Amino acid sequence: MHLTREEERTLNGEDGETLQKAIEILVALGDIYGADKLIPIKSAQIAGVSYKTIGDAGLEWISDLNGKVKVPAVLNPAGMDMLRWEEMGVDAEFAKKQHEIVAAYEKLGIQTKCTCTPYYLDGFDVKYGDHLAWSESSAVSYSNSVLGARTNREGGPSALSAALVGKTANFGYHLDEMREPVIAVDVDCELTGSDYGALGYLAGKTIGSRVPIFYMQSKPSKDELKSLGAALAASGAVALYHVEGVSPDAVKLNYERPDETLSVGKEDILEVYEKTAMIGDEIRDTDIVTVGCPHCSPDEMQKIAAMLHGKTLQKEMWVCTSREVADRYPELVNTIEKSGAKVVCDTCMVVSPAANNFQCMMVNSGKALSYVPSMCKVSAKYGSIEKCIEEAGVLDEN
Repeated sequence: MHLTREEERTLNGEDGETLQKAIEILVALGDIYGADKLIPIKSAQIAGVSYKTIGDAGLEWISDLNGKVKVPAVLNPAGMDMLRWEEMGVDAEFAKKQHEIVAAYEKLGIQTKCTCTPYYLDGFDVKYGDHLAWSESSAVSYSNSVLGARTNREGGPSALSAALVGKTANFGYHLDEMREPVIAVDVDCELTGSDYGALGYLAGKTIGSRVPIFYMQSKPSKDELKSLGAALAASGAVALYHVEGVSPDAVKLNYERPDETLSVGKEDILEVYEKTAMIGDEIRDTDIVTVGCPHCSPDEMQKIAAMLHGKTLQKEMWVCTSREVADRYPELVNTIEKSGAKVVCDTCMVVSPAANNFQCMMVNSGKALSYVPSMCKVSAKYGSIEKCIEEAGVLDEN
């Protein structure tokens, strides 16, 4: 692996211990995966933020670092709404530790915007061909697949190291040859809305970490592609997928169809909805409804606000989005919260300990459907956003 003189100096510790540790991580990864060099990145998105997932050991490691990031960098969701954590049922000790984690990242020059959708943020625009070091699985999938940027699925330490150095190792999805599809997925039915999350939930289990190309009868929106990619990354480990005639690489490069094929029909999609209605041998009552995994886009916030306008909900409902999107559209937040739903920022149902206060959660996200039972030990049901709102129990219409 070739290093420049400047990189060699950093590796030798001449730029301080923190940068030395950071470049050591990048060089080690590059050596393992056969990278020829380090390449500049446009931005970084760093996982390992929720105190629920990194604990005291993670906090101690981050706190020991010094220096400033060299590229725009943002955080993954934290374990709570940083302002309204008490309303979520988060205890004060957890909140204290969570604030310490975010403050430690801020000391390094990282923007304390905690979101899995950094592509909605000002200053984090992504263009075709940009090299990134992002770590949240759905953000990686969206940037690679929908925006045509290039990033591997970084771990928290490697993404932070890349942000500090301003570079990452040139391997994996940074290379043209690693981005070619190796399995075709034929979707033999029209899809809409949460069907794409169900498709990703199903297909990811078979695809694993490979690169698929989807042949669809319907043309998905960007929000539907976001749902598909998030579910593929959660039930499998897909960091890049293509959709014939839709995704930028597929359109630009006109890939040949792979030999291996996976077929998905309407009955397969319906089975996701039907199976998750049953928890074990019984149908349990939903005690919380959550949407926004990944965080809701402005269009999704608009849709939810329109559906909740004039309604009053009986059950707990969280609408998760980034604080920047919530602050940009206060009228949508107001409409949603008049129904009794909570617009929750900085976090989501997967990484917050507040989710553990419930028994059965209904979600419209294939990603949440994969993670909520394992990470939160909460039963999960799957449904469209319309079904989720119906499940939240509309009491009346004004």
